Amino acid sequence: MKVELSSYDLNWPKAFQAERGFLQELIGDWRVGTIEHVGSTAVPGMVAKPVIDIMFGVESLPASRAAIEILARNGYCHSPYKTDVMHWFCKPSPEMRTHHLHLIPYHSALWMERIAFRDILRNKPDVAREYAELKQALAADMADDREAYTQQKWPFIKRVLDDAKNG
Repeated sequence: MKVELSSYDLNWPKAFQAERGFLQELIGDWRVGTIEHVGSTAVPGMVAKPVIDIMFGVESLPASRAAIEILARNGYCHSPYKTDVMHWFCKPSPEMRTHHLHLIPYHSALWMERIAFRDILRNKPDVAREYAELKQALAADMADDREAYTQQKWPFIKRVLDDAKNG
């Protein structure tokens, strides 16, 4: 799938809320903690791939394994991506994605990191602007390599998170 960024869309929070309700009804028995809108579509004004990233808190990966089959029967495609820290899904298909779903142990290191980065971008316009510029440059250079695009953002994210910890 090509890396294509879109201007911020006011419908993204509504799309998250709708999917959040669907997921709560579908797999709410596995929920521990909250269901969070993360990623760039969760940051007002941010350019983003138009894919809603949802982080769904679970007790553990083994304890939530049964949710995989239920999600697969209800429009989500499971992929073995970062299996040591999450169960990862996309919807409706790997070729055309509108949603990414991450079942992640609630309050795990990955959970806390994603919430922290989202909140920094929401609350620090200068950091959000710098991140948007980086994303646009990477999307221009790596339009055909989604994985490289994602990996190349990591040094910036790590620096921002480290600065916040040491701040």
